[in-house]
Amino acid sequence: MNQCTALALLPPPDRLIALSPPGHRPETAHVLCELATDHDDHHAALLWDEGGHPGSAVWVRWRGSGLARLTPLPWCPARHPRNAANEACELFSAHPSAHSWDITDPTHTAITHHLTRQHPHLFPQSGDHENDGSRS
Repeated sequence: MNQCTALALLPPPDRLIALSPPGHRPETAHVLCELATDHDDHHAALLWDEGGHPGSAVWVRWRGSGLARLTPLPWCPARHPRNAANEACELFSAHPSAHSWDITDPTHTAITHHLTRQHPHLFPQSGDHENDGSRS
């Protein structure tokens, strides 16, 4: 399942603007939704994690083109059922879409495919499929 392509613009907080030197205003940043395309209209992106403790992950949530808000959320407790490394879901608890291991970032996939064809020596796991477009 593909990753949602919604984005939100995050202006710098007023207190950061007040502390910045004249002529060096912090820039507005953007975040991309990390949920799968099948989620409701509430988007989410991880901003930072304070060490993996419950509720320590700070997410930005937004709806449509509305205001984004920061909120601490606990991590999803799910573990990948077919992964020997016991991979944890990289989303928040009760997220409204597929788990992170089932979400594909289409931009990342396209870039990887391009780089694999351009620089096959950097991707030995892809095999010798340079001309047919397939990957192993």
